[in-house]
Amino acid sequence: MNWEIKFHRGVKEQILAMPPKVQARFIRLLELMEKHGPNLGAPHTKPMSNGLFEVRAKAKEGIGRALFCYTKVKQIHILYAFMKKSQKTPKEIIQIARLRIKEVN
Repeated sequence: MNWEIKFHRGVKEQILAMPPKVQARFIRLLELMEKHGPNLGAPHTKPMSNGLFEVRAKAKEGIGRALFCYTKVKQIHILYAFMKKSQKTPKEIIQIARLRIKEVN
């Protein structure tokens, strides 16, 4: 059984606002996650903390990131997407994703 990808409100628009090659990488990674599950391994996915994970879509135009969680019923919830401009993920983005995890559970 494949995994189901669900997007929080506004996340599809966040991804579509990214450069075209980053969007294409995201689509490919999400297809792989649907087939193989949320753990694609480095450099594609990594755990953040407490049930929050990150998927990275790297292209010449930059690195797109999305924060996600997953459930026992094989659903992957994409909570927030953004273009990363620094090494650390901004605290505000992590806080937003944590609030959205509560909505999923």
